[in-house]
Amino acid sequence: MTAEFPVPQRTPISESYWQGLEEGELRYQHCEACGNAWLPARGECPRCLKAEWQWTRATGRGRLVSWTVYHIAHHPAFADRLPYNVAIVELEEGPRLITNIVNPDEAGGLAIDRPVELVIERDHGVALARFRLRQPEQ
Repeated sequence: MTAEFPVPQRTPISESYWQGLEEGELRYQHCEACGNAWLPARGECPRCLKAEWQWTRATGRGRLVSWTVYHIAHHPAFADRLPYNVAIVELEEGPRLITNIVNPDEAGGLAIDRPVELVIERDHGVALARFRLRQPEQ
């Protein structure tokens, strides 16, 4: 028996994020009051706590901040993916998100501050923001 795959839950606040991925773009929230930008979605700015925000399209470029590689599946649905990475990427615009690097062994491998670019992949019927390593700009 295969374990049911845990898919992200869409909420009224996060709907624009998920719809953006379905349309081929990554969106983040931007505070109109203080200028802060963030992910994941929430109803108020995490810096000033005002609910004066809008969704903004990201460039899809960023940098690798941190990662780990799982060799043990802590949920049975991930057993056939071992080993797999879970990474934190900081977008050029500032927000950070938890994601996966799709080409961790290419271009010199995972390293702090490696440039990355957005890759939208469908997994169990859900469009997900994942990233691929890019070569550093010369």
